[in-house]
Amino acid sequence: MDKLWGWLGIGAAHAQDSGGLLADMGEAARARPAGTASLIHEACALAADNRHSVVEEGGLCVALTGQPRLEGASPAASPAQQLLALWRQHGRDALQKISGPFALAVIDTHANTALLAIDRIGVHTLAFSDTGGGLVFASRADAVAAHPAVGKALSFQALFNYFYFHDVPAPGTIYRGVEKLLPGQYACFKDGKLERGFYWHLKYRDEPRTDFDEMSKRFHAVLRESVGRSAKDESTAAFLSGGTDSSTVAGVLTELRGKPARTYSIGFSADGFDEMEYARIAAKRFGLDMREYYLKPEDILSAIPVIAQHYDEPFANESAVPAYFCARMAQMDGYRVMLAGDGGDEIFGGNARYAKQKVFEAYHAIPALLRTGLIEPVAALPGLGRFPPSRKLQNYLLQANIPLPERMESYNFIYRQPLDQMFTAGFLAAIDPQLPTALLKDAYNRADSRSCINRMMHLDLKFTLADNDLRKVNGMAEAAGIEVRYPLLDDAMVAFSGEVPPDWKVKGRYLRWFFRNALKGYLPDEIIDKRKHGFGLPFGLWAKDYAPLRERIEDRLSDFRKRGWVQPAYIDHIRAEHMTGHATYYGKMLWVILTLEEWLSHRRA
Repeated sequence: MDKLWGWLGIGAAHAQDSGGLLADMGEAARARPAGTASLIHEACALAADNRHSVVEEGGLCVALTGQPRLEGASPAASPAQQLLALWRQHGRDALQKISGPFALAVIDTHANTALLAIDRIGVHTLAFSDTGGGLVFASRADAVAAHPAVGKALSFQALFNYFYFHDVPAPGTIYRGVEKLLPGQYACFKDGKLERGFYWHLKYRDEPRTDFDEMSKRFHAVLRESVGRSAKDESTAAFLSGGTDSSTVAGVLTELRGKPARTYSIGFSADGFDEMEYARIAAKRFGLDMREYYLKPEDILSAIPVIAQHYDEPFANESAVPAYFCARMAQMDGYRVMLAGDGGDEIFGGNARYAKQKVFEAYHAIPALLRTGLIEPVAALPGLGRFPPSRKLQNYLLQANIPLPERMESYNFIYRQPLDQMFTAGFLAAIDPQLPTALLKDAYNRADSRSCINRMMHLDLKFTLADNDLRKVNGMAEAAGIEVRYPLLDDAMVAFSGEVPPDWKVKGRYLRWFFRNALKGYLPDEIIDKRKHGFGLPFGLWAKDYAPLRERIEDRLSDFRKRGWVQPAYIDHIRAEHMTGHATYYGKMLWVILTLEEWLSHRRA
């Protein structure tokens, strides 16, 4: 994935020093030195690791990376040249004319202004720091922190957010004073001040519709167009988990190519984790050229340092491991581009909690007088909790009366844990424990919809997809030398999904009703009807039984205790619970601590 970086309003004392500083930031950004192009002025600099991504003309410096499509642009010009022309015509409104995955920076050296933006879904990232009179920016947070005007001090709030979300969600980063753009967001630096805004919002339809057949035809047409745009390169393979999304993408890729698509699948020799049988069903249906690999515990050991070294921030989605091995297989076979099926759940209603929260929301359709005057007083009568049906009612009411989106987090590891039992007093004094909830509320309330289904999906587009799943796949694919594209997140497909009403996304408790029914007869019934697994990882089980992995964990836990952030008794508690029967559940928190300590140790933090 191409990178860009630079600054405005600050720099080095001499242009020669600026060149060295740009090189240092480029190294931190994991840029490709051979292809790097840079522009250096007295008070600004701009660089990218693709020489076609940077242009300058008449005081305007432009960097544009990714796979952007620019409306009305000359096909003979590079995307950066196209953007420069659009910018001269439309200024900031040029953002409305860009689609596809991208990151951009535009510096006006005459006006001393800069604008940063990323794509609508957040496939690309862009971090920045307002240094008080200057702006430093880069595709990676650690590249921004490499600038001496910023520094590498860690944010305790970001560490807390990491424990809460298992990643560091935008707008924060692990570095104090460094932020990230949200999907569809821009940041404008002018007169020493930073202004943020959104240039795009997904338009949702709340009203029911009856034209299923017509919508289904449109869906298939958009699907083929989206896969076609993503698979322009002849050397394109696909991830195949055996789920509806990856199976659909692989099937359409085969149709468009007129020959079997090469796919890569990962399996696990652990009950409840392996989906290989479904990947094989998809391969048989579409005649895929399938490659598969079964992960072993020793593979986790070899992947841990890759994860620690490659991500610019601590990242604890354990399915990064199978993503890495999948991409590495493809790279070793000579592929450079892979298609992934990520995004279908977040745009068509596939996450199980949507149906669960819909049940709780139904309670609020009952008149308030009946709820507070009869149901809740009766449920609270002494002694009723002894009877299972009454106990279920009490639990239901307790959950239903937590407002969304906070209710979605009621099963979060930290949400259910007294914080003073988990974190030290000094750590808690430095953070706001309510900030994660505030971030969730912001994404939920920004949705252009009255439907709780659409609003939850809008939240997940940000937290589940942009902050987590896309970072996971992009990071590990890049570590393996692979570029990933996401057909289901093509702008046309995302816009189409907004036209699908919420009662077609989750019908009763049936998830992805429209998507599944539109694909009946195309996908095998076994895949349409299967329960979702994804690229899960039996880390908790293997960490209990595989001695070298167990020893690695003990070493890292010993180091982590010395940092003084988490109560030693809590670390002992989760380790003991993990070893005495709750391996999968407590293994997740062990992975969170392990990957954090590995990341910190790699950077000698």
